[in-house]
Amino acid sequence: MATTQDAALTPLDAIARYWWAFIVTGAMWVLIALVILQFDQASITTVGVLIGIMLILSGFQNIALGMIVDSLKWVWWLFGILLLVGGVIALMTPENTFAALADILGFVFLIIGVFWTIDAFMGRGVNPLWGLGLFAGILMIILAFWTGGQFFIEKSYLLLVFAGIWALMHGVGDMVRAFQLKHIKDV
Repeated sequence: MATTQDAALTPLDAIARYWWAFIVTGAMWVLIALVILQFDQASITTVGVLIGIMLILSGFQNIALGMIVDSLKWVWWLFGILLLVGGVIALMTPENTFAALADILGFVFLIIGVFWTIDAFMGRGVNPLWGLGLFAGILMIILAFWTGGQFFIEKSYLLLVFAGIWALMHGVGDMVRAFQLKHIKDV
């Protein structure tokens, strides 16, 4: 049975209860970034598996947020489902994942950059550090156009570096979000 106090919780308050989960996922993203950035002549299979794991983690995050937010749930669910499907496919064929991602790297970064930019503007009213998300989104869009002009061999190394940068930015963003939510919870 819901109490009057539970009924008065806003979606942001509900998310703020789980601020620590963003610390955990942020730390996992940073760990994945460190693993990826340690490869100098990387195993293609290992990188394909790591990319699959990154996609699945991001998919679950988006679906969880879609269950909590009040508006535009379909956007979170859509991205979550697409990321989960992509992650499963990546885990099934990690070698092909690496080659395919190297070929379409610019497009993938463009989608991520646009999503992060939209997310930053959507959170502008409640997130005083929304500019950090906007900066990350714009940086990913710039990387998308720069990556689009590279050759495959250069793209394979860029894939490693940029996948590491993506995971690092995602992890830092989650940790910043965690402390913002903790502040909301404490207020």
